Amino acid sequence: MAWNLDARLPVVMVGDVAELAAALATGPSAAVLAEAPPAPMPAGAVVSAGFDPSMLVHAGGCACCGGRSQAAAALDRLFQARVRGACPWFDRVVALAETQAARDEIAAALSGDAVTTARFRTA
Repeated sequence: MAWNLDARLPVVMVGDVAELAAALATGPSAAVLAEAPPAPMPAGAVVSAGFDPSMLVHAGGCACCGGRSQAAAALDRLFQARVRGACPWFDRVVALAETQAARDEIAAALSGDAVTTARFRTA
């Protein structure tokens, strides 16, 4: 029997609000990551964070974000809220990515951003 102990939070990507609602209705408690935070908070979500894939990223090593993507920064906000007790505990993230730009930015963060890949994984 093979064991796989991966403590990183799974990120499930969905393409529309109906899929978001279905994903939140199943499984453990979840945070929502979206291009723009859904308002009001979707049923089943404990916290949400938004990002704008069209927003320019600062130069590498800047003081405010270190050149990281908007999606990576939004995932950081979710993680920090979780570990600092600023929101109820959640066991996964459901990412509402309605555009290709959002899907690409989330996928890039999950595969190429060192801090994000240490905390999160693709479900």
